[in-house]
Amino acid sequence: MNANVALRKLKLVKGCAGGGPARRGAAAARGVEALSSSCLSTSLAGFKSAGSSGSSGRAGANKVLTQAAKGSGVFLFGFGGGAGKSNAAKMADWPPEGNTLPLATFAAGCFWGVELRFQRIPGVEKTAVGYIQGDMENPTYEMICTGMTNHTEAVQMTYDPTVVSFAELCDVFYGGHNPKQLNAQGNDVGTQYRSGIYYHDEEQKKVAEAKKAEVAGAVTEIEAAAKFWPAETYHQQYLEKGGRFGSGQSAAKGCTDKIRCYG
Repeated sequence: MNANVALRKLKLVKGCAGGGPARRGAAAARGVEALSSSCLSTSLAGFKSAGSSGSSGRAGANKVLTQAAKGSGVFLFGFGGGAGKSNAAKMADWPPEGNTLPLATFAAGCFWGVELRFQRIPGVEKTAVGYIQGDMENPTYEMICTGMTNHTEAVQMTYDPTVVSFAELCDVFYGGHNPKQLNAQGNDVGTQYRSGIYYHDEEQKKVAEAKKAEVAGAVTEIEAAAKFWPAETYHQQYLEKGGRFGSGQSAAKGCTDKIRCYG
């Protein structure tokens, strides 16, 4: 099976993988079956245990996906800036040392553009892109791009509630993506691109649910925030630093320049 065929099969699996972690996990397991003996050049049987409780299943999944990411150079859905970068690239330090501000976490497709949108909001102090709501520890970008870890690309931020409320951040979130598109944003397809608000307390949960109710047809996932794994340093403030084409975009507060999603 060549890489293109494998890619199409995994897209089909992930395209119907909504409905919460259990359903996404089952879809991922079916995806592993479809991709066995494929371009990943490794046995993925151990991945089936990733959804089970206990450290042995998670360790097995970690090992399998690490081997796949280091394998033949094929990165399913890995068409972003991480391609060609070392898997061992240092993860960004997060949260900021000494932080006393509340956290907010949103997922709305490729995290590069989402981060820049929030960087521009007055009251948002610090941002980090990373991976959340998945089944594995210490995931890498290449692992996320397979769609098999159940993580989503997300932006976590600290914010000053005396300047910007969580409700206002939710408005920025809904205004910046299509919350009616299941497991995708634009041409980026996969559960790692799903729409999600991950709350850090009960008040955030209440606000998130109320804001979702205002958007007819929204498929936004609302869950308690799980462990957030900061992405590799390379991805942090990616568009501000220049993106793919070395042309940095303004992160100045209040900036309304159009965001070029990939730089």
